[in-house]
Amino acid sequence: MSRTPRELLESVRTIAVVGCSTQPHKAAHRIPAILQAAGYRVIPVHRTASQILGEPAYPTLADIGQPVDLVDVFRPGAECAGVARQAVDIGAPALWLQLGISSPEARQIAESAGMDYVENDCTGARVQVWGLRAPQ
Repeated sequence: MSRTPRELLESVRTIAVVGCSTQPHKAAHRIPAILQAAGYRVIPVHRTASQILGEPAYPTLADIGQPVDLVDVFRPGAECAGVARQAVDIGAPALWLQLGISSPEARQIAESAGMDYVENDCTGARVQVWGLRAPQ
């Protein structure tokens, strides 16, 4: 697969946010809130939180137990290969590393599995600039 960032955001509904923050002043909280306000279902993935943005939070992608359309990552580049492997394991069709985050190894893992892959880009900024809403 090789959907553009815009095509991805125009087609996904459920976004698992790895590294979603409990702290409202952090981008890892603000950006998922923007996605939620645009109609996307945000599933927070956080090691210890039980709830973020009014949604149940899960410690790992595997704990979610339901399909996700996109894995959105707010973790350091060094952790992204592991997240990519987890995304492959749950059958996620797409992996997106947020602005300032890149990982050649995560790219290789995702692309080898046939996933769409975006890095060093912001889902929230794209949704706002393009005026997107989650598909119904």
